[in-house]
Amino acid sequence: MATKEQKIRRRVRRSYIISTISIALVLFMLGTVSYVTLSAISAAQTLKECVVLSVEIDNDIDDDSREAIERMLSQSEKCVSVEYLNRDAKLADEAFRNQFEIDLDLLLGENPLRDSYEVTLSAEHSTRNDIEQMVDVLSGMDGVEYISKPPVEIVESMHETITHTTIALLVFLGVLLLISMILLNNTIRLVVYSKRYLINTMKLVGATKWYIMRPFLGRALVQGFIAGVVAAMMVCGIVYGAESYTLEGITMLDYREVGIIIGAIIILGVIITLSFSAFAVNKFVNMRTNKIYLY
Repeated sequence: MATKEQKIRRRVRRSYIISTISIALVLFMLGTVSYVTLSAISAAQTLKECVVLSVEIDNDIDDDSREAIERMLSQSEKCVSVEYLNRDAKLADEAFRNQFEIDLDLLLGENPLRDSYEVTLSAEHSTRNDIEQMVDVLSGMDGVEYISKPPVEIVESMHETITHTTIALLVFLGVLLLISMILLNNTIRLVVYSKRYLINTMKLVGATKWYIMRPFLGRALVQGFIAGVVAAMMVCGIVYGAESYTLEGITMLDYREVGIIIGAIIILGVIITLSFSAFAVNKFVNMRTNKIYLY
């Protein structure tokens, strides 16, 4: 039959395990929401870089004019990528030919298409004003015949939706972080609260503040690390599942960014448990004996 001392040890051990699991679950929730939020922001940033201008040039353009267009596009900070498409390659492209119900070269007797540059604008410069400025500059250059651009109304609507979604996700993440801090603080304070009599006894026998706090901080360090590792492993499972079942075309975070999130979870777990434990222990160390029994 277990003695009273063994029961107390089991109760303390059970309380320690439960608090560690609680911390791990909160960190897991925070890490998962951070991953989803940052993935959504990354996907939105990628979506902004889908604005493409098709700059068609005269088939009889001279070399100097062609080089001037290429130099302007390659040196512009608004352009992420510039791809040259030969008109013969366009006509040979099966996907391009399927857009038409007739065979263009057989109907007209020659290739009616023009060479073109497919220009992808950067996320920062895919706004209506930047698109119009780019079109105005290109239209005034020799050899440019036609510029195809997406409807500006669609571009503005896309930017507005992405901006509102990003702000909402960041606010949600901030609120969740605040709630997580409150939950972790209460969990750790309850653990320290259960040992307030032990702290007071050590004070009465003349132990210094650092001597009293040291074992609590050491245990908090280990507890935070274990909780962070457990939460990180759970987040890795979520990431693996998301990568395995994500629809094609949707961009998630790369492994470097996921590694940063996992590392941040472990570090945050250690910092939080150490900080909150230090505050809680310091409170009871500085508290008078008569108040501890009334607390």
